[in-house]
Amino acid sequence: MPNTEQIREALRAVIDPELRQSIIDLGMVRSIEQPEPGRVDVVVSLTTPGCPIRSHFQKGVTEAVAALDGVQLVNVGFDVLSPEEKQGLQQRLGRQDGLPTGALARVKNVICVGSGKGGVGKSTVTANLAAALTAEGHPAAAMDADVWGYSIPRMLGVHGKPRVSAERKILPLVAVGGVKAVSIEFFLERQDQAIIWRGPMLHKAIRQFLEDVDWGELDYLLIDLPPGTGDVSMTLAQLLPQARFLVVTTPQPAAQNVAKRAAEAAQRFELEIAGVIENMSGFTTPGGERFTIFGEGGGQLLADELDVPLLGKIPLQEELRTGADEGRPLVLTDPDAPASQALYHAVRGLIAVTPPQPLMQQPTSGHLAPAAAPVTGTPLPMAP
Repeated sequence: MPNTEQIREALRAVIDPELRQSIIDLGMVRSIEQPEPGRVDVVVSLTTPGCPIRSHFQKGVTEAVAALDGVQLVNVGFDVLSPEEKQGLQQRLGRQDGLPTGALARVKNVICVGSGKGGVGKSTVTANLAAALTAEGHPAAAMDADVWGYSIPRMLGVHGKPRVSAERKILPLVAVGGVKAVSIEFFLERQDQAIIWRGPMLHKAIRQFLEDVDWGELDYLLIDLPPGTGDVSMTLAQLLPQARFLVVTTPQPAAQNVAKRAAEAAQRFELEIAGVIENMSGFTTPGGERFTIFGEGGGQLLADELDVPLLGKIPLQEELRTGADEGRPLVLTDPDAPASQALYHAVRGLIAVTPPQPLMQQPTSGHLAPAAAPVTGTPLPMAP
């Protein structure tokens, strides 16, 4: 049987595809044990419980150790790096969980806006929150991570091709009110082009939105998530472990139940839930009569179940919808409208629950050069 040092040397062949170093050099091997002849147990530490490349490590460790003489059985277990161990990894690599530490160094808060299902007005809420935050004196940007159903450019009324700075960074487009925006639409040949991509392409696009864009000084970066809890959500959880999750739902039980599953998925990735926003909470006629078209109380029920604040209840208002279709956020064109007032209330609640310190802290000492240089060249691959 090989000894522990020989097993460690064999494990140097297992490379983290994101950081491009071996799991030995990264300090990801928690333990190596040989409880009986012919058997080796290896525990690997991950940055997040839902690491999307967990199977890569399991296969790599099994193959590397099984190739040693005398090994008949390899058991691979997993645990999660503690916050202190993650900080140590950042200091050694000059990176924060897969992102260069300078990528979001001037962004104070990253808020992932999700709903679990489509059709609840999540993108409309995201666009108006970004505009309202900026109007309140908190510079904000909207990143359109709904790669298949991108709609942020339309809702903010901003289209075109981004420029690239002298430092080879993508410069976001700036919408009315000063909101910065990045979307896959900006890199397509036409605005209505369909995207037909699998997981790896999505991962690459989202990663480039984060590390190759010069977001500048921001108090808030709002990320409009696609429906569901798939590849994009896992990628963001891996790259932004300190981001917060904002849940958008309607009052009806069907939407509230799906939103709850999306929030629970975020919690599995150890993302903090910032709060709940209830959209389409009711419709009031010009005569003052109120109709609860989508039910009543779903947002408060969800907030209570998650033990987070209900930040706002956005009423149904036709002008909110038309403003989104026309690229004119209602919070800017009519800040006194009932829906606008509810959105500003939600913004003030969001500000109250989010701290002012920068999300990404530069390591102060002892760090190495980044393990992998940022992607350069063509900013994003074009869809076929």
